Amino acid sequence: MTTPRRIDRSDTFVKVGTMRTAKSDGVVRFTVSVPGPLARQLDQMTREKGYDNRSLAVADLIRAGLVEHRQNLGTQEIAGTITLLYDHHKQHVQATLTDIQHDHHHIIISSLHVHLDHHNCLEVLVVRGQAATVKKIADELIAAKGVKHGKLTVTSTGKDLPG
Repeated sequence: MTTPRRIDRSDTFVKVGTMRTAKSDGVVRFTVSVPGPLARQLDQMTREKGYDNRSLAVADLIRAGLVEHRQNLGTQEIAGTITLLYDHHKQHVQATLTDIQHDHHHIIISSLHVHLDHHNCLEVLVVRGQAATVKKIADELIAAKGVKHGKLTVTSTGKDLPG
């Protein structure tokens, strides 16, 4: 086991506790210790997904964790999609879904409707708003009688997530 070398870049980094932080929101370098098998799996995923290096993969994992965490905070603004699969022959399902969408036109900013076959339709709604409101609308749409499957997929609006 080798001891990590310390590189002093005082013109670039400011030491904060045990973490070295770049001035003006640049790169932050920190050390993470994980079990060997986990590191090997991370390296395998890094290669399989085509990342140039482990740091880029870890940064994306952190972003994904932050997005998931923020979707649980009711006042945070989020963006996402609500995907619905339903049989359009089921009585009143289209009217119910349309009514719900019209009631929330300020949150549902776009929609895509696809006829998968003679019976089944796929609808994808693009949404943006407070997390609690978006989740409530998704739950209402997914629970509508006649919907076979539904899913809310959440992401960030990008404003609060560094690149």
